[in-house]
Amino acid sequence: MEFVTIEQEIQAEIIEKKSKFIASVFPIETVEEAENIIKQVKKKYYDARHNCVAYRIERNNQIIEKSNDDGEPSGTAGAPMLNILKKNNLVNVLVVNTRYFGGILLGTGGLVRAYSDSLQKAIEQSKKILKCQGIEMLALVDYSEFDKFKYYCNINEINISNIQYSQSIECIIELVESKEERLKNDFNTKSIILKDLKEIRKKYVTKNM
Repeated sequence: MEFVTIEQEIQAEIIEKKSKFIASVFPIETVEEAENIIKQVKKKYYDARHNCVAYRIERNNQIIEKSNDDGEPSGTAGAPMLNILKKNNLVNVLVVNTRYFGGILLGTGGLVRAYSDSLQKAIEQSKKILKCQGIEMLALVDYSEFDKFKYYCNINEINISNIQYSQSIECIIELVESKEERLKNDFNTKSIILKDLKEIRKKYVTKNM
């Protein structure tokens, strides 16, 4: 499975007939993380009339989806926002759209447009990244070989996500599945000099778009 997500939290506002809509969009990885952020946003905007929600999360190669209108007329907030996430193939993304009521009723069509437009504005401003199935590995490197290994990772689109300096340099690396065979072959044939190379876990990793 491949999907698009966002790199970091983004927020966008619009005013519609004196009502303010604040679309807060977050990168997430679990339902628990999403629910915690929802609580935090509701606490932050405790004086708002509505905090409507939509999210899509990957779990075990399945997409978990949720939407909530938070007191708005049914189908005017959560469902339209969830539909926008689907249309943009966005996964591991949460939106909490906060409305401060301006005293003028918008009607169902106006609400759908306002919640959709504010979310779309945030999405357009966000930086998208492509995620695909990959592998996290541990590479042990001698200090004398570290610069060569960094260069190898750079030209082969392997991300060094963490470095620990001890007797050897311990590198946590991430790569797409399609590059695993070449890395192992280069290790076994000593095209790259590593003291050890171990698989840690399967995970989604960033792939060039």
